Amino acid sequence: MSTPEDYVRPRTRLYLITPPRIEDVDGFAALLETALSAGDVACLQLRLKTEAREIDEAATREVSAAVTAMAQAYGAAVLINDSPQLAVELGADGVHVGLDDVPVKTAREIVGKDMIVGATAKNSRHAAMQASEAGADYVAFGAFFATGTKDDTVEASPDLLEIWQESMEVPCVAIGGITVENAEPLVMAGADFLAVSSGVWNHPAGAPAAVAEFNALLDRLDPSAN
Repeated sequence: MSTPEDYVRPRTRLYLITPPRIEDVDGFAALLETALSAGDVACLQLRLKTEAREIDEAATREVSAAVTAMAQAYGAAVLINDSPQLAVELGADGVHVGLDDVPVKTAREIVGKDMIVGATAKNSRHAAMQASEAGADYVAFGAFFATGTKDDTVEASPDLLEIWQESMEVPCVAIGGITVENAEPLVMAGADFLAVSSGVWNHPAGAPAAVAEFNALLDRLDPSAN
């Protein structure tokens, strides 16, 4: 009979987020395929924004048409940022909602029980617990490092991940300025997923190299392999 002491946390996985704006959709689709073929990617969040930092529905539809089926074929769940209605319309696997977006309970009612609902918690365990109780499949903590892809971030400490992992069953995602070089403390603290945008797309050796390097790091830190 197993006991809590026997539990070994599964290997941390990579969670990709698109750049906020994509000018060349076909070019991005080709780049994404090379990245997905370079290593394990659990999830791809389509996070396309207007200059006013609101969801760009037209761009989201265009990018989704180019990449959703491909990403799913590689085993990556496709999530739409902000809009559960758009997630349903586009045949995505789920939606990610922020603290100021559609409430988790409402998002769950819109997408149904079988789609993924993820929720931003920033640096608040209370917000994370509320999201979990409302039906979120995962909660995202951050920003852990400085990031140029969002301008409304708050600073988060790796302790959040450690405390969450010890007390809750809902998976946690670490987000915010994560690179191959700074990711290890977050993995060791208990992140189930590393959500990365510029750390992949702006990697000096290219996105495929970034995905490969992240996976090499996650393999090395895999609790079940040690």
